[in-house]
Amino acid sequence: MSQSLATVAYLGAAILFILSLGGLSNPETSRRGNLFGMIGMALAVLATVFGPRVGPAGIAWIVGALVIGGGIGLYAAKVVKMTQMPELVALMHSLVGLAACLVGFASYVDTSIQLQGAEKVIHEVEIYVGILIGAVTFSGSLIAFGKLNGKIGGKPLLLPARHWLNLVALLVVIWFGKQFLAAPDVQSGMLPLMVMTAIALLFGVHMVMAIGGADMPVVVSMLNSYSGWAAAATGFMLSNDLLIVTGALVGSSGAILSYIMCNAMNRNFISVIAGGFGSGGGAPAAKAGDAAAPQGEVVPVSSAETADMLREAKSVIIVPGYGMAVAQAQHTVYEITQTLREKGVQVRFAIHPVAGRMPGHMNVLLAEAKVPYDIVMEMDEINEDFPDADVAMVIGANDIVNPSALEDPASPIAGMPVLEVWKAKTSIVMKRSMASGYAGVDNPLFYKENNRMLFGDAKKMLDEVLGALKG
Repeated sequence: MSQSLATVAYLGAAILFILSLGGLSNPETSRRGNLFGMIGMALAVLATVFGPRVGPAGIAWIVGALVIGGGIGLYAAKVVKMTQMPELVALMHSLVGLAACLVGFASYVDTSIQLQGAEKVIHEVEIYVGILIGAVTFSGSLIAFGKLNGKIGGKPLLLPARHWLNLVALLVVIWFGKQFLAAPDVQSGMLPLMVMTAIALLFGVHMVMAIGGADMPVVVSMLNSYSGWAAAATGFMLSNDLLIVTGALVGSSGAILSYIMCNAMNRNFISVIAGGFGSGGGAPAAKAGDAAAPQGEVVPVSSAETADMLREAKSVIIVPGYGMAVAQAQHTVYEITQTLREKGVQVRFAIHPVAGRMPGHMNVLLAEAKVPYDIVMEMDEINEDFPDADVAMVIGANDIVNPSALEDPASPIAGMPVLEVWKAKTSIVMKRSMASGYAGVDNPLFYKENNRMLFGDAKKMLDEVLGALKG
């Protein structure tokens, strides 16, 4: 393939990536957006493999790597559950960061000795910044992976004078950057480059460890942005225009998503990445199955009583949460929705921006269950309608319906907009136990007079509710 043809293929791939992002902005066009993205990536890979920069000997290595990587991806796609998607996304981000680091070191060893003057300085700045971003993305994503799958606790680790530590680390990185650029040869420059990499890895760990559980969805989108900038830096190192454009698209879209989510949560983006809100003063998150210390009396209900309340209601708002994802109960929820709508009940879904463990987690689950898009509402669209709802049914959500965010200034989640389900005539919360949510704080909703608790596995209890509705 000639250079001109490869350039045209890259341009086509870039256009498809932009169309893909546009399609992903709406649930009804998301499938088409995914298709555009896959076609664009296939075109980009083919143009790279058969382009003028890869010789016949290199094609065999690339094809072998594609087969191995594709096999791993195919296996992951088949075995990874929907509830495991957030940690899988975080793990994929870490691989992008690792690739940026490896490409940076290889590029420094391979090309720096061939360059002179300003061209050499520019290339080495690209290498230094690319490895810096890649290392932060790699270690930060691994910590996010550990937090999301429960191997690392959701409670933030706040070191004394942590912001001063970050400032000192930044100054040291800048100083070693100066030493790196002044190095006369590759051997001399390798030491400051490796020291900077170690500091960047530690910074990534420190940054994500300091962020509380309530802000983890923001962290996922933030790391997505970092991975994009790491890819763009790799593109500069390899002089690959498509990689620069693609990385910039991912980086900017991830940053915009993080900003939108922070606004929706009444968080300051800089404050979240610097140490996190949703982090100080909260009780440690309860382990699975552990009950939080009782703060009042709760009123339990049975599945039959729940079905009666739903049947007699005129307006029902369902709030899905991570518990629904864990129980894989979305299909039963759809059947209940269909049954109620056939009986003339208005049913809508209320989606909080950070419901689940990553942006759009609940939307994906409901779309998988064929829930109509027009009854799935965002928080800003539906929050004012709770006072008119007869029943607000919370399925496995906790922090996003916690009134402490609005009523308790001392709460770790104070100021975070929440779904005001307690304003409905009756709220029903489905949970396995009284354990606290991911942010590790108690929820006063459970003890309100108009609230009822339906304890048990969400899938099992919803099946019983469905049976009672149909019976």
